[in-house]
Amino acid sequence: MISFELGVEDLAHTRFALSPLGETVLSLRVLRDPGVSVLHLPWRRSVLARIAGLGGGLDTGLLLSLVADLLTLPDFLTPRPAVFEPHFEDELAVVRSTPPDRVRRDLLAAHAPHPLPAPLHAATAPGDGPVTALRDTVCELLHRYWEIAIRPVWPQIRLVAEADMTYRARQLARGGARLLFADMHPQLRWEDAGSRGFLRVHRTIGGYEAKACGRGLLLVPSVFAHKCAPPVGPDEPPSLLYPSRGAATLWEAEPEPVLRNGADAAGRAAGDALVLLLGAPRARLLRMLAEPAATAELARRLRVTPSAVSQHLRVLHAAGLATRTRHGRQVLYRRSRLGDRLASGG
Repeated sequence: MISFELGVEDLAHTRFALSPLGETVLSLRVLRDPGVSVLHLPWRRSVLARIAGLGGGLDTGLLLSLVADLLTLPDFLTPRPAVFEPHFEDELAVVRSTPPDRVRRDLLAAHAPHPLPAPLHAATAPGDGPVTALRDTVCELLHRYWEIAIRPVWPQIRLVAEADMTYRARQLARGGARLLFADMHPQLRWEDAGSRGFLRVHRTIGGYEAKACGRGLLLVPSVFAHKCAPPVGPDEPPSLLYPSRGAATLWEAEPEPVLRNGADAAGRAAGDALVLLLGAPRARLLRMLAEPAATAELARRLRVTPSAVSQHLRVLHAAGLATRTRHGRQVLYRRSRLGDRLASGG
């Protein structure tokens, strides 16, 4: 078990961040073992087809050897995000600057108790030269893999992660740290202790206790994570990479095109009073607004243009069925109390 002791100041400095490099590295688990997450099988098939189209131009043997038999990964490949949404190249630059001793240590620790696989044997060679060359080769491969596998779908991944962060922030506002962590993952437990609190991460490979000491807590949602991932050791600032809500919506099959042909959908749902009252497009949107969502996210889930969604959202808002509020660069819509009553048949 890993335990973080957080004071009032630490909770005040709790923040969220995205990590394009983290998602890239974590996705290697799914590429190596499809059983890790069946949700991502459509993405995996697509990526493998693109890699095959390169005709051996990507060294997948070396890339997949980074994932140990226990599905652990070298810690230096997932540096702590310094800003809310760092650029992939900036995160990769941090990895390129990792000292050879740490690269060697993290590779050995990730694969323990097993020996390093053949593609990583350079990490055990004497001197810094071989491990430095291995580090630089891995960085080049990760950059090419990012361009092939993650960058084309990064906008969708980002929207899902941002929706998760909006939900978590709302949980924190409603019920404090206990509610924030309540449904984040079964591994997590929050324990209050007066002016302090303890975040316990159960079922971890290693274990330690660490005091945040005013450094706060960094939370990083990930669509490719299947469990929580705190730092390997207690010397790192407290952070937690955790599975994001909504990952199942990323690769779902195209839904009924109700926004393109509302008449057909309304005919098929003639018995639905909400559809009869609002029309199929607006009825579906009203059901989707049980949690705050941005126009772009709704459009992605419905496979239509944001302008098509925006027109219906404006009508729902004007009718008092939806509220809207600005969150950073986005405008989030949610059902109003009247909308909740109408959607539930009240």
